[in-house]
Amino acid sequence: MTPGVQTANFSPRPTVRSESRVRVRYRAPFALRCGALLIDYILLVLILTFSIMVARMLGGGARTAGGTTEKIGIIITLIVAVLDLVVLAGLQGQTVGKWTTGLRLERLDGRPPGLARALLRHFVGYPLSLLLFGLGFLMVTVSSSGRALHDYISGTIVVREHAPQVVSSARRSRPRGAAH
Repeated sequence: MTPGVQTANFSPRPTVRSESRVRVRYRAPFALRCGALLIDYILLVLILTFSIMVARMLGGGARTAGGTTEKIGIIITLIVAVLDLVVLAGLQGQTVGKWTTGLRLERLDGRPPGLARALLRHFVGYPLSLLLFGLGFLMVTVSSSGRALHDYISGTIVVREHAPQVVSSARRSRPRGAAH
């Protein structure tokens, strides 16, 4: 009997088992990954900058209100960093930057990474990737799997959310309003 083919009731015509749907993952381009990271860090820097501006308007470190506002801003920035880089990334597989650029963080088996892997990836893997003069980040460009050092450390991969849209050349070259 051929694997993947079964016969029912000794019927001369074999029926093919329905194969489980294979999920295709598309590698995330390096430029999109950089854009997602930039969006995440811009969000954090904006929060911190706003709090420092408010603190300076209240007198900075010279007055109690200014110093307290600065400390509150730093605490809020740290909370948002943990929520974005650990909680959202761990439970949903996306940070704000990855959501904006259409990327997703997954385990190698396709499941969301979980809180521990996201924490390991962002707060241990990123600094290690950076300490190697950025070579940990650049591994994406030469790795056949499209993974950076922090991805290898945490057992994750960054993929595109959806397949890229391809427009045929015949459709692009047709002038507007032309008949089919």
